[in-house]
Amino acid sequence: MMVIRSGDSLNDIELDLIVEAIWRRYQYDFRDYSRASLLRRLERAQAHFGVAHLSGLLDVILHDPQSLPVLIGFLTIQVSDMFRDPEYFRAIRENVIPHLATWPTIKVWIAGCANGEEFYSLAILFREAGLEDRTMFYCTDISRPALAKAEAGIFDIERIAGFSRNYRDAGGKGSLADYYTTNHDVARFDPTLRRRAVFADHNLASDAVFSEVQLVSSRNVLIYFDRALQDRALGLFAQSLPPGGFLGLGSKETVAFSAETECFADFAPTEKIWRRTTHDVQEAAFAE
Repeated sequence: MMVIRSGDSLNDIELDLIVEAIWRRYQYDFRDYSRASLLRRLERAQAHFGVAHLSGLLDVILHDPQSLPVLIGFLTIQVSDMFRDPEYFRAIRENVIPHLATWPTIKVWIAGCANGEEFYSLAILFREAGLEDRTMFYCTDISRPALAKAEAGIFDIERIAGFSRNYRDAGGKGSLADYYTTNHDVARFDPTLRRRAVFADHNLASDAVFSEVQLVSSRNVLIYFDRALQDRALGLFAQSLPPGGFLGLGSKETVAFSAETECFADFAPTEKIWRRTTHDVQEAAFAE
């Protein structure tokens, strides 16, 4: 239940009203996102929609459902790079994949896949490791337009030089050009990379576990959550992973000091990769 406190600033009150309206009207839950981050994004949305005050977004939200995907785009960060933080992907390639290869089938959950950069990076790693045919990728995000972009696999050509540099630094075995074709000002990634991928709407703030997976890669998502929502998301990741499964987070994210700390052991701490230890939460999730 929303509580507006005496003495709140006008921005705080408007912010509370907006996120409550989004939740009650559309069941998208931003109530436990970082308030400072939400306020910055809503101010950009305010300029886009041309309303004089943040509360002007309430009319847009309540009376123009077609505006929701646009607003969700402002409220979620969809900008990333392929092989962003190359040392992370090198650690997945050299240290995690050899363990995953011992499973007969492998499931990878990319939580908060945005426009697909992280998915294509991992799909290329698994192809180069010879594990593509026994791996399923679950690519989830709260934003349907972002999922559509991820499934299309089309990126602006000017981004490819940075992608290629990251790929080399992550230990790429060939040339990134082997995986895409160009057409004018865009690069289209090989559609066969998606043949073992499912793209689905999933909200870490309100949805439940949907599958057991051996690797969760969720980079630069938790930094936009408050502590309660971080704990909820990490709980979902813990429930999804069997003992020995892996969790990879962004460079500024950690499981330390969370409610799920004891469920994970350091694996490659510098690269922000942990391994699932205890199995009590996981067993409870899949007992039924």
